[in-house]
Amino acid sequence: MILVWLMTNVIWVGLVLLLTSALTGRIFLAGPGWLFLGVYWLSLSGHYLEIKDYFNVALVITAALFSFYLGSLILSRGRNLSAFAWISYAASITGFVYFPFAELSPLKIWLIGKTALLTAGLLKSLGVPVVIASWNIIALNDHSVEIILACTSIESIALFTGLILSVKAQLLRKLLAITISVPVVYFLNLIRNAFVLVAYGKEWFGDGSFYVAHNVISKFGSMLVLFLIAYLVFLVLPELLDLIDELAMEIRRPGGDAA
Repeated sequence: MILVWLMTNVIWVGLVLLLTSALTGRIFLAGPGWLFLGVYWLSLSGHYLEIKDYFNVALVITAALFSFYLGSLILSRGRNLSAFAWISYAASITGFVYFPFAELSPLKIWLIGKTALLTAGLLKSLGVPVVIASWNIIALNDHSVEIILACTSIESIALFTGLILSVKAQLLRKLLAITISVPVVYFLNLIRNAFVLVAYGKEWFGDGSFYVAHNVISKFGSMLVLFLIAYLVFLVLPELLDLIDELAMEIRRPGGDAA
């Protein structure tokens, strides 16, 4: 019975352990927290394989392996490393921003619906005659696109929020970093949605217009934009680079100290 409950709530258990570790300074709690996160990410791979989204298959498997490895390092080394404490705190904030929208239907429906309305509004302001076919479906020239959670940019928003808020820095600089990342990411995501819909609706790339626009051009463009925004955030919060460098060094360091 307990095992079933743990598997059903694996992500929340993991996040609570990470947050508790960060707030209490007991880094050993983060070890099992990362392991729980690894189980959660690995459980998503089957869904993405089923819908043939191989990009996200690779992404969740990589996230799972990283989580398992980080959890094992924390448990085996058994000491209070600032880099491990920071990444655990950042992950907990990221998770508590993202997963309420991913797991709680009212929040998910609100965010998706709002994103669909704003995407349609953006296109109409540019003179594109789109039609809102449903609360999360936008149509153009008998071609419809469904807005899902991945179309809201909540993953990137949560990631930037977690990284920025977890850093010990001046409040003004942290607010500036939030300003140049979160609203910019969301607005650019609306442009991405609009581009996919117009490219698909007007068949800019022939029969494979949706695939080319969504899976190729948009994914590549999104990665470039995220790298640029990350660069700007690092300029504002150079402490982030120091923490990432410290974490990378600790991960690469063979053996480590014994408990």
